[in-house]
Parts: sequence; C-alpha cells; structure tokens
Amino acid sequence: EVQLQASGGGLVQAGGSLRLSCAASGFNLDDYDVGWFRQAPGKEREGVLCISESAGMIHYSNSVKGRFTVSSDNAKSTVYLQMDNLKPEDTAVYYCAADAYYHCSDVTLTLGGINFGSWGQGTQVTVSS
Repeated sequence: EVQLQASGGGLVQAGGSLRLSCAASGFNLDDYDVGWFRQAPGKEREGVLCISESAGMIHYSNSVKGRFTVSSDNAKSTVYLQMDNLKPEDTAVYYCAADAYYHCSDVTLTLGGINFGSWGQGTQVTVSS
C-alpha cells in the first residue's frame, strides 16, 4: 500500500525557512513522480513543485521559484521541501502526493495535482508578517 506522510510544518516569521519532509512507504521513489501541493484557507489547492522521474526534471510554480527547492533521500524513502525566504502568502496546508502513471508537468501544478493518485495528510505552514 502506497503511503505518504508529510511533516515539518510550523510557525515561522517572514523571511525565515522551514524544511518539510514527506516519508514514503509501500513504493520505490524512483518509480513515482512526487509533488508538493498546498491549500490556503478559502482557496483551491495549487501545485508548488513536482519531480518528473521519467524526464529527470523538476517543475516549479512561479510563486516559489528561486525560494523553494526539493531533494530526496531514497535510502530513507523521504522527499524534502526546503522553503527559504518565506512570505505570508506561503501560509497553507502543504501536502505531498505521488503517482506511478501520471507524469508531472507544469499542467500538474496548475491543476493542483488532481491526477495524482496517492496523497499524504497535510502539514500546516504559517508565515507571520
């Protein structure tokens, strides 16, 4: 069974940093595309970034490009989202998701990952001004 668990959220001041973790189990990270998504109160879910394993590419939303980066530790089956220079508008619940068949692209981010089949529970990130 594919399972994902996001953690690492918290309260941080604007300009600060946080690192989120997405622990994966039941599948090999190399075989799945993985993405980070977020949903702010009253807003639709939006894509933050996603990793296309088949294309060897990372797609970033324009809102986080240059501030957020992603890395993975396959030995620990964990994907990390490093968030730097955080802004109040980054406040949201952050989710990680994965799929073996749907390959991520900029469209994935625009559509909020609706085609991704496996989702973890979210972790709250709050950025104070």
